[in-house]
Amino acid sequence: MEKQLSAKQLLGQAAENAACEYLQTQGLTLLTRNFHARQGEIDLVMLEKNTLVFVEVRFRSRSVFGDAATSVTRAKQQKIIATARYFLHHHPKYQSLAARFDVVAIQPQGQQWHIDWIPAAFLAA
Repeated sequence: MEKQLSAKQLLGQAAENAACEYLQTQGLTLLTRNFHARQGEIDLVMLEKNTLVFVEVRFRSRSVFGDAATSVTRAKQQKIIATARYFLHHHPKYQSLAARFDVVAIQPQGQQWHIDWIPAAFLAA
C-alpha cells in the first residue's frame, strides 16, 4: 500500500517539478532526483555542459520567516556538500567534472510561481 503524501509534501513535489522543468529549459540535463544518503538529500542532480550541478529547491508560501533562498543555512549547505561527496564517491564517472551548488527559490506570485535560480549559491568548504 502506497503512503499518502501530505499537502505540504505534494506542494514540495510540485515545486521540485517546476524547478526541474525550468532548469531543463535553461539547458541543464537531469541525472537524478531526490538523491538520498545517510548525510542528507539532494533534490536535483543535473548536468550543465561539463559541470555537475547539485540543486537545492526551496519553496516558501510566505516570506514572514525569510525568503526561500536565505533558508538554506550553513548547516543545510554542509549536509548537501557531504551528500554530494557521497554521490561522487558512488558515481566516479562524474568525478572529473567541475561541480557547483545551486539554489532554486520558489515563491507564489499571484496565481503563478516566481522561480529564482541562483547558480553557485554556495561553495564547498
